[in-house]
Amino acid sequence: MTRVRAIPAPSPTRPRDDHRRTVGAYRALQVALIAVVVAGLAVDAWVHLDLASNYDSNASRLLTEGDLFRAEGAVAIAAALALLARPGRRTALFALLVAVAGVAAVLLWTYVDVGAFGPFPHMYEPVWYARKTQSAWGEGGAAVAALPLLFLLRRR
Repeated sequence: MTRVRAIPAPSPTRPRDDHRRTVGAYRALQVALIAVVVAGLAVDAWVHLDLASNYDSNASRLLTEGDLFRAEGAVAIAAALALLARPGRRTALFALLVAVAGVAAVLLWTYVDVGAFGPFPHMYEPVWYARKTQSAWGEGGAAVAALPLLFLLRRR
């Protein structure tokens, strides 16, 4: 006589296991977005700090374009480090603002001849070159990744 084994019914997933999986996926998404923002801001900082000395000759009475490049690089580093050290909505907002300001600046001074105004020198440069493109992609990627972080991270 052949013995027939009963196939056990699949056990229903426990709610606690589903919650753990959801929290794990949620946390992985946060970490991935933070990594993209930090990488984009790092590219932004590297390009601006590397090119700053090339733009020291373009000056107004108060600032040189190189000074503005150094400031952008320093602020991008500060935003990236703040997001790494204390990920939260405020640091994600700071990173988003830095990235969006960088993209806005590069697009403005590439496509619009604003001229010199106030303490800012004339910075119109209607050409795209490799470093400028790298900076724009880094800033744009950081901005796109920082936006959902505002909603995914908790307040601190």
